[in-house]
Amino acid sequence: MSTSLPTNIPTIIRRSVLQAIIVAVLAGFLLSFVYAFVYSYQQKRLHVQQLGEMLANSASIPDGANLVARQVSTLLDSDPTLQSILFYSTDDPIDSLGQDDIDSVSNNWYNALIADTVSFNYPVTSCYLSGNSIQRANSSQQLASTLSVEAEDTTMSTTQLAARNTLVGYINITLDINKLRWYWIRINLLSWFATIVLAISIVWFVLRKLNWPTKDIIELAKVCETAANNPELEQLPTIQQRFGFEELIRIKKAFIILFDRLRAAQQDYRDLADFEQQLHNKDLSLDMQRSNFQNMITHELKTSLNAITGGLQLLDNQYLNDEQKDTLAIIHKGSHHLELTLEQIIQLNRIEKGQMIVSLSEFNPLQMIADLIEKFEPAARQKDLELISRIHHVEYTLEGDVTKIQQILTTLIDNAIKFTYTGQVVIDSQLTHFNESIRWQIKVTDTGIGIDKTYLEDIFTPFFQVDSSDTREHEGVGIGLSVIKQIIQLLGAEIEVDSELGTGSKFIVTMPLRYRSQTQHQNLLKGMDIVYYHHDETGFMVQTLKQLGANVKSQRNGQSMMDYILKAKVNTIMFAEEVLPEQVAQLAKCIRERETTSRSLLIYWYPPHKERYVESFEYDLKAAGVDYCHSTVQDPKVLTILLKKWLA
Repeated sequence: MSTSLPTNIPTIIRRSVLQAIIVAVLAGFLLSFVYAFVYSYQQKRLHVQQLGEMLANSASIPDGANLVARQVSTLLDSDPTLQSILFYSTDDPIDSLGQDDIDSVSNNWYNALIADTVSFNYPVTSCYLSGNSIQRANSSQQLASTLSVEAEDTTMSTTQLAARNTLVGYINITLDINKLRWYWIRINLLSWFATIVLAISIVWFVLRKLNWPTKDIIELAKVCETAANNPELEQLPTIQQRFGFEELIRIKKAFIILFDRLRAAQQDYRDLADFEQQLHNKDLSLDMQRSNFQNMITHELKTSLNAITGGLQLLDNQYLNDEQKDTLAIIHKGSHHLELTLEQIIQLNRIEKGQMIVSLSEFNPLQMIADLIEKFEPAARQKDLELISRIHHVEYTLEGDVTKIQQILTTLIDNAIKFTYTGQVVIDSQLTHFNESIRWQIKVTDTGIGIDKTYLEDIFTPFFQVDSSDTREHEGVGIGLSVIKQIIQLLGAEIEVDSELGTGSKFIVTMPLRYRSQTQHQNLLKGMDIVYYHHDETGFMVQTLKQLGANVKSQRNGQSMMDYILKAKVNTIMFAEEVLPEQVAQLAKCIRERETTSRSLLIYWYPPHKERYVESFEYDLKAAGVDYCHSTVQDPKVLTILLKKWLA
């Protein structure tokens, strides 16, 4: 379907006005022409009527034939629109030629515009003549002879003729309308020409006045086009407004105001982007400082806690009285709680850094649940609680991260016993079979104090506690559930919670596991030499790469890494998430400059929480030579898929 080209406003205005004026001029000219000609015809008809009456009067007097002949000759010579003047001798009235019909307005229009000739009849009466025959006179001489014969044939006396007026005939005057039209046109040609010139002058004047706003509109459109084609335009060009139309002045002011607002908004956006970049840089610096502080404080606390634990072990071998043993038991309990809390904080920190790895091994879910029941049975019996296990499957040998699964179940069972005073704690285990995997669902249900539904989404937030007062009954820093939440996500599992205040809680964990027969050793990276550059612990990445068959060399110093790359043939170089993007870009440039025969694959793993800042450093890293930037992955399957894609 074809589309018409856009037409500008000035062109539309000029065309529309010109068309309207042309139509108006043509209509006015045509109507004036018709009306003027009809009026001229009416005047001519009145003139012919006067001529007819004059000839009739002249013909009615004695010896009027010669006078009429001279008058007819003069009229025919002087007026070319008179086709003929005839005399019909008759003493009977001609009804078919009624004068009323000739004088009607409709006949005036018809005769003036359409008819070729029009005839007018005027009766001749005389008290001296009598008509007894009809003769046609085609000329003035014939008309005179006819009238003379009629005069000689009369036998009436003067007295008798005077007694009455007698109809002796009709004078017929035929008017040539075609000649009348051309004659009228020749006479009015000059006035027509003057009218046309005047109309053209008026049209030109009107178009010239209409062109004034169009010029201002065109200037405004040019400035708009300039602003649209130059996004970086800082100063708006001068808008020329020659004639000062009020509407265009308003549009101009509105356009200038909008342009200024846009410039101000762009400046605010640039300022905000700069501020965001500053915050990002500070965030990176704070992340590094926080990471260093956490490493330092956990190391110091761990060292001090080890010293306390060692001293307590030495005291265990001493002979102590009952009071000293009770005191030592309290110290043991506090030390164990502090050690557990510190270990949870360390785990949470490692998960956030992407250093937590998944170690697969075979285990029996029935045996794991039995061990957990045996472990927590004394604590449940001490509070008079029933610890019940309900198994809905037979014995299987599965593959998963046994340590992390045990930690998840231990935390859930421990919390259930801690917050339950009467009733029972039930552990349900169910396996669901799929084509390629098994889903293990564990439910831990208690009849404890429950959780208000408004806090269900907050219980997995680190350090969150429903009762945060200093006099709270239950100990803990509120980090256990947040740690197992992170571990569950690391394992690709899911956790759901349903609780009602005063009734109890139910936690449901669903995790995908594999059959032992499906476990295969993958050699995706067999024979590849990979350098892994990092500052902290290697963690999940190095262990997974080794499981895939790669020869991994860990490096913590940039210069030593460059020296190693020069000596050994390296296929891939990976930068850990704790390395700053600026340092990665610098090292990538050095690596690319020293490459001669082969090209290594450079990969930067950035922390998942910096996903929203990836655009601020990804372009610079790729410009420096980094091939891929991706957030740290914890799932071996995801890592395998990414490496297959990149290596291909």
